[in-house]
Amino acid sequence: QVRLVESGGGAVQAGGSLRLSCIASGFRSIFNCMGWFRQVPGDDREGVALTEFHGEGVDERAGVYYKRSVGGRFVSSRDNADNAASLQMNNLKHEDTSRYYCAVIPGALCYEAFLKEPAKFTHWGDGLQVTVSP
Repeated sequence: QVRLVESGGGAVQAGGSLRLSCIASGFRSIFNCMGWFRQVPGDDREGVALTEFHGEGVDERAGVYYKRSVGGRFVSSRDNADNAASLQMNNLKHEDTSRYYCAVIPGALCYEAFLKEPAKFTHWGDGLQVTVSP
């Protein structure tokens, strides 16, 4: 059974930090992309950060991408051995308030799906609420 377990949500004041973690289990391999999305009711789900699959002999073009508004404040990382991901969020702003989701899609490269079609991600965590007080 495929399962994504998220942790680390909460409430902070503007300027504070939070770290989100996601552990994936039940996948046949670690050959996949792992990303973070967020969604506010009434708005479209948007990509926050993405780490494409990195591995020797797979695809050297794999990269890390961020939503421009969070660049320099958020850091996304992967642990291929544990099939896990984390998102360190620093200097949080009120506009970062949202529900954050960890998501996975098989394949090494998935930037197009991340940017334009998040529904193509095949598995999702339940989501974590992040609330930033102004």
